[in-house]
Amino acid sequence: MILVLDVGNTNTVLGVFKEKELLVEWRISTDAKKTADEYGIQVMQLFYQRNIETQQIKGVIISSVVPNIMYSLEHMIRKYFNLVAMVVGPGVKTGINVKYDNPKEVGADRIVNAVSAHEIYQRSLILIDFGTATTFCAISKEADYIGGTICPGIKVASDALFERAAKLPRVELIKPEKIIGKNTVSSMQAGIIYGYIGQVDYIVNVMKSEMISMGEEEPFVVATGGLSKLISDESSAIDEFHPNLTLEGLRIIYEKNRE
Repeated sequence: MILVLDVGNTNTVLGVFKEKELLVEWRISTDAKKTADEYGIQVMQLFYQRNIETQQIKGVIISSVVPNIMYSLEHMIRKYFNLVAMVVGPGVKTGINVKYDNPKEVGADRIVNAVSAHEIYQRSLILIDFGTATTFCAISKEADYIGGTICPGIKVASDALFERAAKLPRVELIKPEKIIGKNTVSSMQAGIIYGYIGQVDYIVNVMKSEMISMGEEEPFVVATGGLSKLISDESSAIDEFHPNLTLEGLRIIYEKNRE
């Protein structure tokens, strides 16, 4: 078994794989102030609930966009699993050729998603990850990371509206029946949800045009991330929703570098 950790700005997703099968997935809050022992106790409780022994874990891989948390997590892995975690970054084989002006600027999560999607689909792709930020990534059929777009995430935009407008309440992120709201809450929900659906469809359509002009086939569009189901159900641009794309990518990278 291997343990994979996808560390995002808001949440950290953990998964346990037995060969290629994802046995269990957990989502916890990302907190750079937690110590290695605090994380260790939390992870041990999760393992205990699913009757998984730490001795069954033979490898660990971490992808993180939060540098300040890495000392605690790596120390936790050494102390509670007696293992050294593989960390996605320079020197780790991914099979993805990054065409960014500065390849080091590309977040580890975006590379992991590209690895996973290329392995699964083997074609030109647009990957949309709905997290703290919403990222759009263009991947060629030959596994080139061409580039992408970064937008504020749905929850970030919703929270900003609540925090900066004195009379607007914090609202639940659900899709209202109609775009013309009859009260403040439904009006905000309509603006946030339908606004992001429109954003996704427009950005994807323009990215498709640019990729086709580069000689790529029409890309297949895959959505992942915590809030992706909310948008993918309504978007005309998204072809497939893949909830575990990042965890699968971590497993694949671990296998590529296991030696």
